[in-house]
Amino acid sequence: MKNFKLWAALALVVLVVGGGLFAYWNFELRWRPTTVEKNQEEIAALLESAGWVSPGGEGRPLYMVAHRDCADCLRFMAEQFPDLQAAGVDTRVIMVARPDVNALSQSTPMERSTVAELWLSRDWDLLQRWRAVPAAQWDAPGIRPADGDPARSAVVEASRRFLAELEPLMAGNGVDLGYPLLVWWDEADQMTACVCQRRESYADLRQDFGLPAESDTPLVPDGEEDAGRMTAPEEASEAAI
Repeated sequence: MKNFKLWAALALVVLVVGGGLFAYWNFELRWRPTTVEKNQEEIAALLESAGWVSPGGEGRPLYMVAHRDCADCLRFMAEQFPDLQAAGVDTRVIMVARPDVNALSQSTPMERSTVAELWLSRDWDLLQRWRAVPAAQWDAPGIRPADGDPARSAVVEASRRFLAELEPLMAGNGVDLGYPLLVWWDEADQMTACVCQRRESYADLRQDFGLPAESDTPLVPDGEEDAGRMTAPEEASEAAI
């Protein structure tokens, strides 16, 4: 009987400690960004040489690798860019046309054309116009088609080559390529990365840029990320007044 009580007590302790450790991982550790310790120069050179677009900013850069059909990317831009840009962060967005998988296209002709134009023109306003229209309705007005144009098709392939070169460098730091991939330098000038697909992952990034952990910007409702808005719902309503 004594042995049973002892083992029961030990099992209870293990359960309590294990539950506490899991809770700490689930609510805290799993959302923390990754410190990039390997291949920093190569990663920085790749990011800088890519066709990023930015509204400018005198502060530290934040690189975001995204594709148009990415709800998590659109949500981050709508909910976090207003605060980051107001704080002077240089938000540099690298839009890519994902490579085909098993001979199946992962991008549309309009998407490829717009990616090529963004890489060539570095036009931030074009990205905003693209975001303001649901992806299925975007007809790339005034943009030369990339398909069938050797020069522009080469730019599309450059965006894919960028991904192919970046992926193993990030994997070497324990970061699997996903979207949005965010790369920045913290206050100690340490390169940091996050595939920030959940709102829980935003807090550490915000704090690295001197912002409070949570934003006052209204949240975009789930499922409405690609509703043709450039900002969160209440901001869009105010802009229309």
